[in-house]
Amino acid sequence: MIVTTINVNGIRAAVRERSADNLGLLAWLQNTRADVVCLQETRADDGQLADALGPALNPAGGGWHLASAAPHVKGRNGVAVLSRTPFDDIRIGCGAVEFEAHGRYLEVDTAGVTIASVYFPTGEAETDRQREKERFMAAVAARMKQLLAENREAVLCGDWNIAHTEHDIKNWKGNLKKAGFLPEERQWLSDVLATGWVDAVRQMHPGVAGPYAWWSWRGKAFDNDAGWRIDYHLVTPGLAGRVVSAGTERPAAYALRWSDHAPVTVEFA
Repeated sequence: MIVTTINVNGIRAAVRERSADNLGLLAWLQNTRADVVCLQETRADDGQLADALGPALNPAGGGWHLASAAPHVKGRNGVAVLSRTPFDDIRIGCGAVEFEAHGRYLEVDTAGVTIASVYFPTGEAETDRQREKERFMAAVAARMKQLLAENREAVLCGDWNIAHTEHDIKNWKGNLKKAGFLPEERQWLSDVLATGWVDAVRQMHPGVAGPYAWWSWRGKAFDNDAGWRIDYHLVTPGLAGRVVSAGTERPAAYALRWSDHAPVTVEFA
Protein backbone atom coordinates (compact mmCIF):
# COMPACT_ATOMS: atom_id res chain seq x y z
CA MET A 1 0.00 0.00 0.00
CA ILE A 2 1.14 3.54 -0.80
CA VAL A 3 -0.29 6.44 1.22
CA THR A 4 0.15 10.12 0.39
CA THR A 5 -0.82 13.20 2.39
CA ILE A 6 -1.10 16.72 0.98
CA ASN A 7 -2.45 19.99 2.34
CA VAL A 8 -4.06 21.36 -0.83
CA ASN A 9 -4.47 24.93 0.49
CA GLY A 10 -7.96 25.08 -1.00
CA ILE A 11 -9.23 22.25 -3.20
CA ARG A 12 -10.63 24.50 -5.93
CA ALA A 13 -7.40 26.48 -6.14
CA ALA A 14 -5.34 23.27 -6.26
CA VAL A 15 -7.49 21.95 -9.10
CA ARG A 16 -7.25 25.22 -11.06
CA GLU A 17 -3.55 25.83 -10.42
CA ARG A 18 -1.38 24.70 -13.34
CA SER A 19 -4.45 23.13 -14.97
CA ALA A 20 -3.57 24.76 -18.30
CA ASP A 21 -0.23 22.95 -18.18
CA ASN A 22 -1.86 19.70 -16.99
CA LEU A 23 0.24 19.88 -13.82
CA GLY A 24 -2.36 20.58 -11.13
CA LEU A 25 -3.93 18.31 -8.52
CA LEU A 26 -6.12 16.39 -10.97
CA ALA A 27 -3.12 15.58 -13.15
CA TRP A 28 -1.18 14.52 -10.07
CA LEU A 29 -4.03 12.18 -9.06
CA GLN A 30 -4.08 10.75 -12.58
CA ASN A 31 -0.38 9.91 -12.39
CA THR A 32 0.24 8.99 -8.75
CA ARG A 33 0.95 5.43 -7.65
CA ALA A 34 -0.73 6.10 -4.29
CA ASP A 35 -3.54 3.81 -3.15
CA VAL A 36 -4.81 6.30 -0.56
CA VAL A 37 -4.51 10.09 -0.59
CA CYS A 38 -5.29 12.21 2.47
CA LEU A 39 -6.21 15.84 1.83
CA GLN A 40 -6.24 18.74 4.28
CA GLU A 41 -7.48 22.32 4.14
CA THR A 42 -9.97 21.61 1.38
CA ARG A 43 -11.92 24.78 2.31
CA ALA A 44 -15.04 23.30 0.74
CA ASP A 45 -18.28 21.64 1.71
CA ASP A 46 -18.95 18.07 0.62
CA GLY A 47 -20.70 19.10 -2.59
CA GLN A 48 -18.03 21.60 -3.63
CA LEU A 49 -15.34 19.01 -2.91
CA ALA A 50 -17.05 16.34 -5.00
CA ASP A 51 -17.53 18.81 -7.86
CA ALA A 52 -13.87 19.87 -7.81
CA LEU A 53 -12.68 16.27 -7.76
CA GLY A 54 -15.33 15.06 -10.20
CA PRO A 55 -12.93 13.98 -12.97
CA ALA A 56 -10.89 11.90 -10.51
CA LEU A 57 -14.01 10.19 -9.17
CA ASN A 58 -15.07 9.03 -12.62
CA PRO A 59 -13.76 5.63 -13.80
CA ALA A 60 -11.85 7.30 -16.62
CA GLY A 61 -10.05 9.55 -14.14
CA GLY A 62 -9.12 6.83 -11.68
CA GLY A 63 -12.45 5.97 -10.08
CA TRP A 64 -11.33 7.19 -6.66
CA HIS A 65 -13.63 6.69 -3.67
CA LEU A 66 -14.12 9.89 -1.63
CA ALA A 67 -14.82 10.46 2.06
CA SER A 68 -14.86 13.96 3.51
CA ALA A 69 -15.39 16.01 6.63
CA ALA A 70 -16.58 19.49 5.75
CA PRO A 71 -15.58 22.54 7.82
CA HIS A 72 -18.07 24.28 10.09
CA VAL A 73 -16.72 27.68 9.03
CA LYS A 74 -16.97 28.57 5.34
CA GLY A 75 -13.62 28.75 3.59
CA ARG A 76 -11.59 27.12 6.38
CA ASN A 77 -10.35 23.65 7.34
CA GLY A 78 -11.86 20.56 5.73
CA VAL A 79 -10.25 17.13 5.35
CA ALA A 80 -10.82 14.25 2.98
CA VAL A 81 -9.56 10.81 1.98
CA LEU A 82 -9.38 9.38 -1.53
CA SER A 83 -8.98 5.62 -1.88
CA ARG A 84 -8.72 3.23 -4.79
CA THR A 85 -10.54 0.58 -2.72
CA PRO A 86 -13.99 1.08 -1.16
CA PHE A 87 -14.29 2.20 2.46
CA ASP A 88 -15.37 -0.35 5.04
CA ASP A 89 -16.16 2.42 7.53
CA ILE A 90 -15.95 6.21 7.80
CA ARG A 91 -15.72 8.14 11.10
CA ILE A 92 -15.73 11.92 11.39
CA GLY A 93 -14.00 13.47 14.40
CA CYS A 94 -11.54 12.12 16.92
CA GLY A 95 -14.00 11.72 19.80
CA ALA A 96 -14.01 15.27 21.20
CA VAL A 97 -17.40 16.98 20.93
CA GLU A 98 -15.77 20.39 20.52
CA PHE A 99 -14.16 19.40 17.23
CA GLU A 100 -16.82 17.12 15.72
CA ALA A 101 -17.87 19.65 13.08
CA HIS A 102 -14.55 21.43 12.56
CA GLY A 103 -13.45 19.39 9.56
CA ARG A 104 -10.08 18.55 11.11
CA TYR A 105 -10.17 14.77 11.59
CA LEU A 106 -11.49 12.03 9.31
CA GLU A 107 -10.84 8.33 9.84
CA VAL A 108 -11.54 5.53 7.38
CA ASP A 109 -11.04 1.78 7.25
CA THR A 110 -9.94 0.46 3.87
CA ALA A 111 -7.91 -2.52 2.69
CA GLY A 112 -7.55 -3.73 6.28
CA VAL A 113 -5.94 -0.52 7.58
CA THR A 114 -7.28 2.49 9.50
CA ILE A 115 -6.17 5.75 7.89
CA ALA A 116 -6.86 9.24 9.22
CA SER A 117 -6.50 12.62 7.54
CA VAL A 118 -5.66 15.19 10.22
CA TYR A 119 -5.38 18.97 10.08
CA PHE A 120 -4.13 20.60 13.27
CA PRO A 121 -4.84 24.27 14.06
CA THR A 122 -1.99 26.63 13.33
CA GLY A 123 -2.21 28.22 16.77
CA GLU A 124 -0.66 31.44 18.00
CA ALA A 125 1.55 31.55 21.09
CA GLU A 126 -0.14 32.69 24.31
CA THR A 127 -3.58 33.22 22.75
CA ASP A 128 -6.94 31.45 22.71
CA ARG A 129 -5.99 30.06 19.30
CA GLN A 130 -3.07 28.24 20.92
CA ARG A 131 -5.25 26.91 23.72
CA GLU A 132 -7.68 25.56 21.12
CA LYS A 133 -4.75 23.88 19.38
CA GLU A 134 -3.68 22.30 22.66
CA ARG A 135 -7.18 20.92 23.24
CA PHE A 136 -7.16 19.41 19.78
CA MET A 137 -3.73 17.91 20.42
CA ALA A 138 -5.07 16.29 23.59
CA ALA A 139 -8.11 14.91 21.76
CA VAL A 140 -6.02 13.41 18.97
CA ALA A 141 -3.58 11.88 21.47
CA ALA A 142 -6.51 10.24 23.26
CA ARG A 143 -7.75 8.75 19.98
CA MET A 144 -4.26 7.50 19.14
CA LYS A 145 -4.10 5.79 22.52
CA GLN A 146 -7.39 4.06 21.72
CA LEU A 147 -6.13 2.88 18.35
CA LEU A 148 -3.06 1.32 19.95
CA ALA A 149 -5.21 -0.34 22.62
CA GLU A 150 -7.46 -1.81 19.91
CA ASN A 151 -4.40 -3.23 18.09
CA ARG A 152 -5.44 -1.52 14.87
CA GLU A 153 -2.88 -1.10 12.12
CA ALA A 154 -3.22 2.61 11.51
CA VAL A 155 -1.72 5.58 9.68
CA LEU A 156 -2.46 9.11 10.90
CA CYS A 157 -1.23 11.56 8.34
CA GLY A 158 -1.71 15.19 7.53
CA ASP A 159 -0.66 18.69 8.42
CA TRP A 160 0.24 18.59 12.13
CA ASN A 161 1.48 22.21 12.22
CA ILE A 162 4.31 21.19 14.56
CA ALA A 163 7.98 20.92 13.61
CA HIS A 164 9.29 18.28 15.98
CA THR A 165 13.04 18.94 16.10
CA GLU A 166 15.65 21.31 14.75
CA HIS A 167 15.98 18.97 11.77
CA ASP A 168 12.36 19.72 10.86
CA ILE A 169 12.63 23.48 10.30
CA LYS A 170 15.31 25.42 8.47
CA ASN A 171 15.10 28.60 10.56
CA TRP A 172 14.62 26.96 13.94
CA LYS A 173 16.47 29.69 15.86
CA GLY A 174 14.03 32.34 14.63
CA ASN A 175 10.96 30.31 15.58
CA LEU A 176 11.69 29.16 19.13
CA LYS A 177 8.86 31.26 20.57
CA LYS A 178 6.38 30.83 17.73
CA ALA A 179 3.49 28.42 17.32
CA GLY A 180 4.58 25.34 15.44
CA PHE A 181 7.92 25.11 17.21
CA LEU A 182 7.05 25.81 20.83
CA PRO A 183 8.75 23.56 23.40
CA GLU A 184 5.42 22.27 24.70
CA GLU A 185 4.24 21.35 21.19
CA ARG A 186 7.46 19.53 20.43
CA GLN A 187 7.30 17.71 23.77
CA TRP A 188 3.72 16.67 23.05
CA LEU A 189 4.84 15.07 19.80
CA SER A 190 7.76 13.37 21.58
CA ASP A 191 5.30 11.98 24.14
CA VAL A 192 3.04 10.63 21.38
CA LEU A 193 5.97 8.90 19.71
CA ALA A 194 7.03 7.46 23.07
CA THR A 195 3.73 5.55 23.25
CA GLY A 196 4.72 3.48 20.21
CA TRP A 197 3.74 5.55 17.17
CA VAL A 198 6.49 5.95 14.57
CA ASP A 199 7.29 8.93 12.34
CA ALA A 200 7.62 6.99 9.08
CA VAL A 201 9.48 9.64 7.11
CA ARG A 202 11.98 10.34 9.88
CA GLN A 203 12.51 6.59 10.28
CA MET A 204 13.71 6.50 6.68
CA HIS A 205 15.64 9.79 6.87
CA PRO A 206 17.32 9.82 10.31
CA GLY A 207 19.49 12.66 11.50
CA VAL A 208 19.17 14.93 8.45
CA ALA A 209 17.52 18.27 7.75
CA GLY A 210 14.07 17.76 6.26
CA PRO A 211 12.85 16.53 3.93
CA TYR A 212 10.69 19.66 4.17
CA ALA A 213 7.16 19.69 2.81
CA TRP A 214 5.99 23.29 3.38
CA TRP A 215 7.53 26.50 2.09
CA SER A 216 6.11 30.01 2.24
CA TRP A 217 4.91 31.45 -1.05
CA ARG A 218 6.87 34.59 -0.16
CA GLY A 219 10.44 35.44 -1.05
CA LYS A 220 12.94 32.73 -1.89
CA ALA A 221 11.84 30.21 0.74
CA PHE A 222 11.20 27.46 -1.81
CA ASP A 223 14.27 28.17 -3.93
CA ASN A 224 16.47 28.16 -0.81
CA ASP A 225 14.67 25.13 0.68
CA ALA A 226 13.92 27.20 3.78
CA GLY A 227 11.00 25.02 4.75
CA TRP A 228 9.23 23.20 7.55
CA ARG A 229 8.54 19.49 7.96
CA ILE A 230 5.07 19.57 9.50
CA ASP A 231 3.32 16.97 7.31
CA TYR A 232 3.69 13.59 8.99
CA HIS A 233 2.72 9.96 8.64
CA LEU A 234 2.57 8.57 12.17
CA VAL A 235 2.13 4.81 11.97
CA THR A 236 1.58 1.95 14.36
CA PRO A 237 4.60 -0.27 15.15
CA GLY A 238 3.45 -3.10 12.89
CA LEU A 239 3.18 -0.82 9.89
CA ALA A 240 6.47 0.89 10.76
CA GLY A 241 8.20 -2.41 10.12
CA ARG A 242 6.69 -2.54 6.65
CA VAL A 243 7.83 0.90 5.42
CA VAL A 244 10.06 0.51 2.35
CA SER A 245 10.23 4.14 1.22
CA ALA A 246 9.14 7.56 2.44
CA GLY A 247 9.70 11.10 1.28
CA THR A 248 8.46 14.37 -0.13
CA GLU A 249 7.40 14.88 -3.74
CA ARG A 250 9.04 18.29 -4.05
CA PRO A 251 8.20 20.14 -7.29
CA ALA A 252 11.15 20.71 -9.60
CA ALA A 253 10.56 24.48 -9.61
CA TYR A 254 8.56 27.16 -7.82
CA ALA A 255 6.43 27.72 -10.91
CA LEU A 256 5.23 24.09 -10.84
CA ARG A 257 3.68 24.27 -7.36
CA TRP A 258 -0.09 23.87 -6.95
CA SER A 259 0.00 24.20 -3.14
CA ASP A 260 2.36 25.68 -0.58
CA HIS A 261 2.77 22.09 0.68
CA ALA A 262 4.21 19.17 -1.27
CA PRO A 263 2.82 15.62 -1.21
CA VAL A 264 4.44 13.35 1.36
CA THR A 265 4.34 9.68 0.39
CA VAL A 266 5.04 6.47 2.30
CA GLU A 267 5.14 3.00 0.73
CA PHE A 268 4.41 -0.10 2.81
CA ALA A 269 5.42 -3.62 1.78
